Amino acid sequence: MLIVKDVSLSLRQTTLLHNVSFEVPPGEILTLMGPSGSGKSSLFAWMVGALPGDFRAAGELWINSRRCDTLPTELRGLGLLFQDALLFDHFSVGQNLLLALPAAVKGEARIQQVNDALDAAELSGFFRRDPATLSGGQRARVSLLRALLAQPQALLLDEPFSRLDKNLRDQFRRWVFAEVRARRIPVVLVTHDDDDIPANGQMLPMAGWQ
Repeated sequence: MLIVKDVSLSLRQTTLLHNVSFEVPPGEILTLMGPSGSGKSSLFAWMVGALPGDFRAAGELWINSRRCDTLPTELRGLGLLFQDALLFDHFSVGQNLLLALPAAVKGEARIQQVNDALDAAELSGFFRRDPATLSGGQRARVSLLRALLAQPQALLLDEPFSRLDKNLRDQFRRWVFAEVRARRIPVVLVTHDDDDIPANGQMLPMAGWQ
């Protein structure tokens, strides 16, 4: 369970968010929609612990009954996927994914987990591929796999489908939603597109949150 409780954010004299609260159960997807400047990116930055120092913030973040807003970023257990697939192009696809695995996964098990993930994403045999040779949809899948292999307790999706064409977007969206539900990961999705809202999913408009 992911819980955001009474979050207020302000920059200088401007209030961006005021007493925002929501809950996301395991495997569920909450969609946040709002115009530019409504505080979506600032909320995500606060959640991961990367809010710039000139902001003022109050509120609580809880993940699986543990308060996380007081913890450093690396201990919060949050995964983050952007609209751009930010891969290290000087590493192979497999090396990009190995970077995400927890240190507790040792030896040959690391290679096996990466290859299993690639198989599940219909990217079998891509371990040694150069990321520069991937299509947009393939890069998007690898980027999500990297986020999932880190075993996040919750996942933040910041317009992850927006740079894909319609056919790829529909396909990738369905795959993402199936993966996070199967893994029972609570997800917060930011989008400007109504089609990105999953069937029977929660949606919160961010307009009027000041």
